[in-house]
Amino acid sequence: MSVTPILNLLPEIPAFATMLSSSDFVSASWELIVRVDDPNEEEQKDVTLRVSGDLHVGGVMLKLVEQIKISQDWSDFALWWEQKHCWLLKTHWTLDKYGVQADAKLLFTPQHKILRLRLPNVKTVRLRVSFSAVVFKAVSDICKILNIRRSEELSLLKPSGDYFKKKKKKDKSNKEPIIEDILNLECSPTTVGPPVSPGLYSKTMTPTYDPISGTPASSTMTWFSDSPLTEQNCSILAFSQPPQSPEALADMYQPRSLVDKAKLNAGWLDSSRSLMEQGIQEDEQLLLRFKYYTFFDLNPKYDAVRINQLYEQARWAILLEEIDCTEEEMLIFAALQYHISKLSLSAETQDFTNESEVDEVEAALSNLEVTLEGGKTDNTLEDITDIPKLADNLKLFRPKKLILKAFKQYWFIFKDTSIAYFKNKELEQGEPIEKLNLKGCEVVPDVNVAGRKFGIKLLIPVADGMNEVYLRCDHENQYAQWMAACILASKGKTMADSSYQPEVLNILSFLRMKNRNVSSQVASNLESMDMNPECFVSPRCAKKQKSKQLAARILEAHQNVAQMPLVEAKLRFIQAWQSLPEFGLTYYLVRFKGSKKDDILGVSYNRLIRIDATTGIPITTWRFTNMKQWNVNWEIRQVAIEFDQNVSIAFTCLSADCKIVHEYIGGYIFLSTRSKDQNETLDEDLFHKLTGGQE
Repeated sequence: MSVTPILNLLPEIPAFATMLSSSDFVSASWELIVRVDDPNEEEQKDVTLRVSGDLHVGGVMLKLVEQIKISQDWSDFALWWEQKHCWLLKTHWTLDKYGVQADAKLLFTPQHKILRLRLPNVKTVRLRVSFSAVVFKAVSDICKILNIRRSEELSLLKPSGDYFKKKKKKDKSNKEPIIEDILNLECSPTTVGPPVSPGLYSKTMTPTYDPISGTPASSTMTWFSDSPLTEQNCSILAFSQPPQSPEALADMYQPRSLVDKAKLNAGWLDSSRSLMEQGIQEDEQLLLRFKYYTFFDLNPKYDAVRINQLYEQARWAILLEEIDCTEEEMLIFAALQYHISKLSLSAETQDFTNESEVDEVEAALSNLEVTLEGGKTDNTLEDITDIPKLADNLKLFRPKKLILKAFKQYWFIFKDTSIAYFKNKELEQGEPIEKLNLKGCEVVPDVNVAGRKFGIKLLIPVADGMNEVYLRCDHENQYAQWMAACILASKGKTMADSSYQPEVLNILSFLRMKNRNVSSQVASNLESMDMNPECFVSPRCAKKQKSKQLAARILEAHQNVAQMPLVEAKLRFIQAWQSLPEFGLTYYLVRFKGSKKDDILGVSYNRLIRIDATTGIPITTWRFTNMKQWNVNWEIRQVAIEFDQNVSIAFTCLSADCKIVHEYIGGYIFLSTRSKDQNETLDEDLFHKLTGGQE
């Protein structure tokens, strides 16, 4: 063994020891240059400090402030290490512990900076946000300012270049509308938590909003005293804005394919890192959006802003075709938008509703709230030993190549989570022709109320993909019962579950909204109204028919919702949005391990779906309830997931960083642990454990 390398090191050891043991401070200290980013000064300036490695970060900041000799509040300032792209927030740590040496580029800068946020209602707010806190905490603080509960459902999205591309062309010639559209809330830093924390409510708290009209209750107006929304009028966020012109609508970015939709989801920020660490600049524009489609504990008494922003996000998703719907459904959405727009502009909605009127609809709203959050009603639990069943004649069709679509009638029995069908009723005691287990299947409505078509499309997972089965019902009531049973069975629930009857009623309610109810008033309304029908439908839908014809059809659909109060209409819109087959799916372009082509991965609140990128047809589904574990190989950026029955998948993300998909899965699992008994306190550490990964 050669000793040459060891001999080469020997002269260095005593020299190093001498430096550390020397009583001469100068020999153990060195110069550190810190750039000071003072908003009150026009230019940043460099300050040179003499420090030693055992000096803690708090001591460095103290030396810095003493040397600057400017009397002001420096409490929000902290050190940012540019090369390492990190904050030095642990002020008790020494420079040695952080690894800071003389060549470090440090910036002494405020932790709270101005950020422009475009809200779901396309309103831009300008406010001061923490650039040093992790995004999960920053979003929580933002939601407190905006009076939005359940901040864990929202996050910040950095839009792709395409998002503002068309709009920028207009900005060059006319910048005025953009300036006017900004709501300035920067006077309210989200630093220290105020005595009253908007966003956290107790069950005994006085209602903040009128549950019918969404107006702030006058007796609780002091609740907003710590919020800049008092001065700016909170109705800007709690009420729907006037509809955009058809020209402005046509000028907005619209995804044309699943791959385009996947691009929209590439910009979600990492919830476990700060804005500064992710390269976000001061005064940059980000989107504040509902990221997770599980809307827990929606309550009209407290959630006027949250419900309105949720309605607006749903509205824009429909108008820009981020989610697909039929022409019939588009007209229902248009009618509800028209109705909400009318009520929002009407002075009548500003009048306070008396107590008796509130009581009359409160029960209806609470039932609707149960539906929206997927919770349970207070009905007496049914005897679980006696699981209900459905038995009736339905028509069935299985698609096959080169065969025309022909439905054939069978006798069907639905029990537990399975459907069995027989040639006729007399044979039901024998062996069925086939038994379909619906647990984990995809349930898609195939309905045209005007054409009296009430179909259910089932995509049932099998070993090599998905079996496609179509059922056809005879009328609304039969469809509502069987559709509700299929939806519950797909989640592993039976008709004994307390959510079955509310599900049936909600399906019937939505079908009745679709019913074409021709009224003699429509013609007269058409002549007297000042509606621009193209504002309420997607540009592609508007091109298919003339303006007067479209207006007549919207008014016809409006007859079914004309008596709804404002907040209920918004909740109905959200409910109809939730009933769409694609609701809650977030798309990513991925390459599965062993595959030679790219696929689309759909991430939902309870499942993952592999979708053919070309045809858009689901290939297979995996439920979170069957998931054993998931992890990320950070070296090759591959997500690996193990399910029950020795099923495992692995994929790399092509349209986004794999951390985004990893966080989505963990985030939905975290949100599934929420309970009303928690009194709205969240286990933030658990969220980061489930979503943070081990990079």
